[in-house]
Amino acid sequence: MSKPIYLVGGSKGGVGKSMVTMALIDYLKDKGESVLLIETDTSNPDVWKTYGSESNGELVNLEEADGWINLINICGEDKNKESTIVINTRAANNQGVQKYGETLNSTLEELGRKLIALWVINRQRDSLELLKDFREALPNALVHVVRNGYFGEEIKYQLYNGSKIRGTVEKNGGKSLTFPDIADLLADEIYTNRITISKASVDMPIGNRAELKRWKSLACAMFNEVAI
Repeated sequence: MSKPIYLVGGSKGGVGKSMVTMALIDYLKDKGESVLLIETDTSNPDVWKTYGSESNGELVNLEEADGWINLINICGEDKNKESTIVINTRAANNQGVQKYGETLNSTLEELGRKLIALWVINRQRDSLELLKDFREALPNALVHVVRNGYFGEEIKYQLYNGSKIRGTVEKNGGKSLTFPDIADLLADEIYTNRITISKASVDMPIGNRAELKRWKSLACAMFNEVAI
């Protein structure tokens, strides 16, 4: 079995997919994993600009069939068999997933890879409605729901916590997770300067580094629950 594919998805823009993706790459690299980043936000590829060079990043447009073919071919290349694939999606990819997701879904067995989706949500209803569509398009994916702590503590996610879709996700082996909120000062510096979390852990002032270390430990604890 080759290394897994992690797909970080969500509803509309601004739910925190990019930060979850960056934290996931940082986590995998700390574990000694070789990571291949697939960036699908071709118009504003922040994650690719930050991590692409050190993760052999690829830009792929998942709004068209050719992009999905390219994605599968990249995942199947011999040189990438020992790499964990991390796909960072853009909000608009929801339509592409519904139209072409079966292309990936039907090739997972031949690729020898498990598809693990981290579905990032805020506290709005559309996060759950689009998750239903996503699961229907990629039924072979193991889906974990990630409540972004930026929008409030776990208890504030009442719409998701009491929903039928949560029961369905967990019945199918998925987990309901909470991604720790990162201080605005840290997030702004990482995004503005496009520096990796590992570099920020060295270059930031001591107070920033101490807070980043605390946040990283919480993020790692979350990823430990779903890592293969």
